[in-house]
Amino acid sequence: MQIGEINVLKILRFTAPGAYLGDEQGNDVLLPGKYITDDMSEEDMISVFLYRDSEDRIVATTETPFIHLHGYAYLKVKEVNLYGAFLDWGLEKDLMVPFKEQQLKMEEGKYYLVTLQMDEATDRLFATTKVNRYLEECSEKELIGQEVELLICDKTELGVKLIVDERYHGMVFHNDISKPIRRGQKMRGFVLNVRDDGKLDIRFEKIGFEKFDDAAQFIFDIVKSKGSLYLSDKSSPEDIREQVGMSKKTFKQAIGKLYKARQIEILDTEIRLITDSSSL
Repeated sequence: MQIGEINVLKILRFTAPGAYLGDEQGNDVLLPGKYITDDMSEEDMISVFLYRDSEDRIVATTETPFIHLHGYAYLKVKEVNLYGAFLDWGLEKDLMVPFKEQQLKMEEGKYYLVTLQMDEATDRLFATTKVNRYLEECSEKELIGQEVELLICDKTELGVKLIVDERYHGMVFHNDISKPIRRGQKMRGFVLNVRDDGKLDIRFEKIGFEKFDDAAQFIFDIVKSKGSLYLSDKSSPEDIREQVGMSKKTFKQAIGKLYKARQIEILDTEIRLITDSSSL
């Protein structure tokens, strides 16, 4: 059993306090009665999150927290008291950030980037805003071109900071941002470069000519279904982003490919399907 993670456990027995769940190593844990549903039966395998309750007992819950062990998220401070700051992480018991784990003094009602970690000495979960100590330098050049998971962080003069695959520092430059994003958002992207300092340059669209093929197919499907698309190579980047969610550069490459393939005709204000076109 792993505290701070989703565990798949077997229902061993039902009791007055709730159901006891077990793993293959013979460990068991209580799932309190308020989480038991009518469709649960002995021997069922269920997914639960394990953490310590207000009485410091390890318990299970069927609720899904906003963060998991070694993960990263922006969480809201519900309370600050003599012991530290307490965050809403989607569970009944709030998540504590001790004062020593606060980069700056945290304030009630504000959101902060934190990582969930385990105190090995006490076997207790805690959150910290000192996230840089847990992020690694990347040396894996084979990641270039690969799809990765992103957490959107703060804006800078150059672009927007990212956490990549919950392991690495990343950055997407302003001129590579072709759709609205917000801090705390999780999405997918692609590694453009692994820098000498171990940080990653990221794009939201696929790298290389393959992305233009995907964009061309996407636009072709729209035009085929509607007969036309009220955009052209003269449209503004904002209109293109709003209607098809891509940069003007990618859009122009994509419609250029379709035009050369005699799939579409490009007018001043719209793109039309050539009537004998059926596919790319």
